[in-house]
Amino acid sequence: MAHSIFDLFKIGVGPSSSHTVGPMVAGNRFIKLLSNSTALTKTSHLQVNLYGSLALTGKGHATDIASTLGLMSQSPDLVNPDKIPELLKNIKETQKLPLCRKDGVAIRFNPKTDIVFNFSAFLPEHPNGMTISALNESGEVVLQQTYFSVGGGFVLDKEQLGTDVQLSVSLPYPFENAKELLEHCQENQRSITQIMLANEKALGTDDILEKIAQMWQVMSACIERGIATGGVLPGSLKLKRRAYDMHQRLIGTSQEEQFDTLDWVNLYAMAVNEENAAGGRVVTAPTNGAAGVIPAVIAWFLKFKSKNDQQGIIEFMTTAAAIGLLYKKNASISAAEVGCQGEIGVACSMAAAGLTAAMGGTPEQVENAAEIGMEHNLGLTCDPINGLVQVPCIERNTMGALKAINASRLAMQSDGIHHVHLDDVIKTMHQTGLDMMSKYKETSQGGLAINVVAC
Repeated sequence: MAHSIFDLFKIGVGPSSSHTVGPMVAGNRFIKLLSNSTALTKTSHLQVNLYGSLALTGKGHATDIASTLGLMSQSPDLVNPDKIPELLKNIKETQKLPLCRKDGVAIRFNPKTDIVFNFSAFLPEHPNGMTISALNESGEVVLQQTYFSVGGGFVLDKEQLGTDVQLSVSLPYPFENAKELLEHCQENQRSITQIMLANEKALGTDDILEKIAQMWQVMSACIERGIATGGVLPGSLKLKRRAYDMHQRLIGTSQEEQFDTLDWVNLYAMAVNEENAAGGRVVTAPTNGAAGVIPAVIAWFLKFKSKNDQQGIIEFMTTAAAIGLLYKKNASISAAEVGCQGEIGVACSMAAAGLTAAMGGTPEQVENAAEIGMEHNLGLTCDPINGLVQVPCIERNTMGALKAINASRLAMQSDGIHHVHLDDVIKTMHQTGLDMMSKYKETSQGGLAINVVAC
């Protein structure tokens, strides 16, 4: 399994890694494909067709906006969230993309009519499918590509989907499951952090520690923005942001009046996911919908438990990434495929493992913490009201963070010997997700999404 730490931790914008970041990546990728194709000279305008979950919850997840930005050659890691309204206004007024044919003719694109939501159609390969087509003046397709947003901002085309894309790199410590990872640790007397850093170096990643620090800086800045910003979140629910008021109350009370230190965990997680819901800059960890869990636990660790901030962050994030890659390889991190257990559940498992490592736990205790973190999220559905990544998504991040801390505490109080192992729970999560009815997997057709009146 030759995937990078930075496949799991990527800088993007809210509200969704699968429905926002993924479609933006797909749009950007198609524009590059078209630019390097002879079809460009024949292209008059573009059309985007959204299928499955991308269509059903696309409006609430800003999939149309993300697709448009991607076709404008904007990328999730570089686009300025504050400039997005201006970019959208420009294309709405001109109905033309920045891309032009070699003869100077501008490519037409009207998001209102050229983005088609196919609400009743699912592509058989994956619930998150989209097709982008380049059309000539007669409306005939001159270039077309189908993409699948498979979770966490990962985007695959039809040829890549269902294949295990391996990099032609020989890793010092290759592993496909938790058992193999633990064997490397035991046989080589290495921590999971040391295993991951050695593999990352073999992948050719430069400035690994600096990039880890950058990921935390973005996470930390997101917490600070969330805490400092009040008002109402965008969207039909008109949901009031709560992190600002929570922080004001928290700093106004004595330590004795606070419920242990867990009020801070709730604050940090809520701050991040309110920023995500507002379309702010976040780090997928491993997804946007679950982006608050890991930053909240790291922030809590740094505030109340840490003795070496830099080393603690490195141990936390590298260990969390190792666990996240196991889910990515052997199950899924897409709520449209396996429900919210694939997002909040995986984030909880990753955070529990990361915290245990940062607190000095053994690899066996890390594996135990990760297993506990997922075991008690099995079957968690994805049922966002009005298709917005707000209710119950924001509060679910607080619960995921609290469960992660408790999972770590339970594991740290044991000797690492336990009956259920991480590979077992990953397999179970995947099976549970496949068995789950589609209405509970990011379609807003079941659960809270239909039982709560949105007003």
